[in-house]
This record gives sequence, structure tokens and C-alpha cells, in this order.
Amino acid sequence: MRNVTGRPRYTSAIRYAARALRIGALTTVLVALPYKAFDLDRYFVPKELALVVTAGVAAIAALVDARRLKLTRVDIFLAGYLALSAMSAVLATNGWQAERALAVTAAGIALFWSARSMARAGFARSVIAGLALAAVAVAVTSLLQAYGLRMDVFSLNRAPGGTLGNRNFVAHAAAIGLPAVVLSALCARERRAVAGWMAGSAVVAAALVLSRSRDAWLAIGIGAIAVAHALWRTRSRWYTSELGARAIGVGTALTIGGIAAVVLPNSLNWRSRSPYLDSVVGMVDYHEGSGHGRVVQYLKTLRLAFSHPLFGVGPGNWPVVYPHVVGANDLSLDRDDGMTANPWPSSDWAAVLSERGFIAFACLACAFVGLAVEASRAAGSARGAAPDKASPLPALALRATVTIVAVAGAFDAVLLLPAPSLLAWALMGALDGMLERGPIARINVPMIRPARWLLMASVAACAGVAASRSAARASAMELASSDDRARTLEHAGRVDPGSYRIHIRAAELYVRRRDCAAARPHLQRAHALFPYAPEPYRLLGACGLTTPHASSH
Repeated sequence: MRNVTGRPRYTSAIRYAARALRIGALTTVLVALPYKAFDLDRYFVPKELALVVTAGVAAIAALVDARRLKLTRVDIFLAGYLALSAMSAVLATNGWQAERALAVTAAGIALFWSARSMARAGFARSVIAGLALAAVAVAVTSLLQAYGLRMDVFSLNRAPGGTLGNRNFVAHAAAIGLPAVVLSALCARERRAVAGWMAGSAVVAAALVLSRSRDAWLAIGIGAIAVAHALWRTRSRWYTSELGARAIGVGTALTIGGIAAVVLPNSLNWRSRSPYLDSVVGMVDYHEGSGHGRVVQYLKTLRLAFSHPLFGVGPGNWPVVYPHVVGANDLSLDRDDGMTANPWPSSDWAAVLSERGFIAFACLACAFVGLAVEASRAAGSARGAAPDKASPLPALALRATVTIVAVAGAFDAVLLLPAPSLLAWALMGALDGMLERGPIARINVPMIRPARWLLMASVAACAGVAASRSAARASAMELASSDDRARTLEHAGRVDPGSYRIHIRAAELYVRRRDCAAARPHLQRAHALFPYAPEPYRLLGACGLTTPHASSH
């Protein structure tokens, strides 16, 4: 929508969408619950709730004044990926896990489209700055933990994970947000803002170093290589004395932050005398340690993908099925309970391939390639010097972000998790919306009012269902953490029927009391959620039963 001057008319709806995205991004990265018995779920559940609410509000607000539905090749691939993921979820063994994973995927893609609409309406700077601020906030919480702050929402086992609960997750969020932080420093209109973003760059660099996350370091290195040549080749179109001074300042801040992280004493108890050097040396070592474990896991996950090539085993169902295709001594399994140590494979790409099938994998890969191609074309055709649509800088930032997400996702979970997923999809959408010569629309459909309202109602319904599920999970965690009485656990199990952990805790309580009749329904539900987990069978054996379907004594 344009006014008589030819400039976009900033409607209140799109303005509210941009505001909702900024607030939602900060909320998603900072919110966490103190219920330590639920390990990583105390981070994931509240962040999933914040993610789906943010995506729902932003998408509905962005649709209010939409007049046409313009789909590019990237959009078509993303829509296909989302549709195939939904089909896979319907066929999944564990529908509760599938629903959670699908909600994260749908919310991320919705934020991509919403952020791109905001950028095209003129809100690119504020959206990118808000997402960059969220990345800096994550880094700040990580540094606070590294330098001695203790809070109930921090995890001691994976320090310095801050409010994300895991140092690798902090590294992913910081790495994804780094191009946005740098671009915000170059685009800032006031000197105070420039100084603030330079300080933010130092904070992000320090958190990245302290994380010792090799995949994040590798992603940043490859991302830098991916844009270095184009940055040098287009320097005549963006370089000015002011921008050059800012670029030098950002580079200096990054260096100072990294050096300070190594030199300043912290409260992290690394076993090695040279932990950061060891991480650098072992960055590409896949012959032993966690690197070797990843290779073994990838090969076995690939075998799982070939056994379910069309729709995979279902979103979020890799931990449900993986124990069935590997031996008890597999490094990815927890020796105590026989389940996977993490509820995801150590790779977004391995997860998509095994959980959603080869066609969905191809759709997502083509979308990433399409974004990279669009960024390269836009950088090559840009003519302006100012860091705006006419400059190659947004295109290069998009290229760096896409590369970092793709590389980090090749070695760990990124798009599978709510906080890094929000940052990744929203940043890619906003940067894509800044490209001066956007991609050609392959589908162009007028959005009449009834169709637009129907689409908005559908988005609201899906977001509402996903948010209510996440709220129920958080409520059940609070109930189960309040005490171990049977009545409380029964209530928690009814609030969140898909919680394997709550059903096992209730069953353990009843088995200790020798009340096998009361334990059996919980064991049946736990077995239905994770059919190959050994814990229900162990508890059944304590009751003198052999299978979850055996007759009750």
C-alpha cells in the first residue's frame, strides 16, 4: 500500500507486528522455568509458548492489510516443506512429540514470511535491531553465568548456557545473530547506537569463545569466507569513510571481546589447562570423542531415513524410533534409561531427513539454496553506498546468516529448537525483505477480504492450539514439581497426557507402594509414547508383569 508520494504507507497493523516480533524475540530467548527435574524441557516449553504466540500475533497483524499473496520459489519450497511435515506428523508414532516439533517449524516459517512483510513495509531496521538485541541478551546471560552469577533458571551441567540452558544453544543463537549485530552497527543513525552495537559485538564474541562450541565457530568461519570475497568485490558500492571506520570499530570490538573471554578468570571448571586451544585443534576431528559419536549417529540415522523414505518417522519422533534401530551400547543412548541422551539428532539436516523424509529434506535444502542465490544476485546488482536496500550489505548479511544456519545445523540442532529457530527464520525473512531487487513471484493471487479473514482465522486457530498445548505442558511441570503425591502426579498426567516423564514418575511412585493396578495405566501411556524405551518394562517386571498389555494381577 502506497501513498501519493510513492512511499509505503505504514499501517498500524504492520507496526504492531514489528513490535510484537521484537518483544517476542526477547521474551523467547530469556524465558525459562526453574523446575530442574524436567531438564531441558524447562527451557523448551516456555520458549515454545513464546515462539508460537509471537508467530501468531505477527502473522495475523501482517495479514490485516495484505492485498495479494505473492509466492516466490523459496516460498513454494517452504510451503511444500511445511505441508510434508504436517503429513508426516499425522503418521507419527508419538503424536504429542510430532505436534511440538511441527509447531516450532510452522511458527518459524510464519515468522519468515511475517518479517519479510515488515521489512518490505519499511520496518527492516527496527526488526533486525530487535533480533540482534535478542542475540546480545542471550550472550549477556551466558556471560553472567560464566562469571559467577547463580540463578535457578541456569543449568550447571551445561554452563555457560544462560537462559537457553546449554552453552551450545547460546553459541548457535550468538552466531546466527552476529551478522544482524554487525549490520545494526553499520546502519545505526546515532553515534550512541553505534557504540552500543559495538559493545554488543564484543559481548557476542566473548560468549562465543566461552561456549567452546566448535560447530558455531566453524559456522562463523565458513560464513565469513562466504561473504569475504563478495564484500571485497562490492567495496566500491558500499565503502565510505564513515562506514569504514564503523567496520574497523566492529572488528576491534569483536577482537577485544574474544581476547577478554580467554584472559579474564571465570567460574567455569574446564578440565583442560588450554580448553579454547583444544577446541580449536579438535574442531574438525571426527575420529574420536563427540565428533566420532556424531559420525556414527549420522550413519545410523541415515539408515533410519532409508527405512522411512517418503514421510520419515514423524517430526520430533527420532528419539522414539532411534533406540529400535541401534544396539544398547550406542553412544547416543543414555546408559541409565536406555533412551536417547538428547531428544533430537545432532543435526537439523539429519533430523529432517529421518523424521520428514527425502522430499521434505529436498524442499528445505532448495529453500536455503534459493535464499543464498537471491542474496548473491542482490549483492551483485546493488548500486548504493548507504546501508539500505540499494546497498549490498543487507544481501551479504543474508548470505552470511543462511550459511551460518546451514553449517551450524549440519552439526547440531538449530531449527529444531524454539529460540535459535526464531532468530534464524525471522532474520532471514527480514534480510530477504531488504533486497532491492526481490525474487520474481511465481504465484500471484489477489487476497479478497473473505479469503484474508479466513487465513487469519486459520492462523489464529493453529497458534491458539499450539499455545494452549505449551501452556498445559508448563502447568503440568509446575504441578509435578510441587510435590510427589499421587494425586498431584495424576492431575499433572491429565493436564499433559503426552509427558513421558510424568507418567514414569507416577508409575514409580505406585510401584514403590506395590500398587501395580494404579501404576499400569501410566506404564501403558508411557509405553505408547516411547514403545522402545526399557523403563516401562523394568517397572512392569517389578509388578510381576511382562508387557504393558499383560493382564493385571
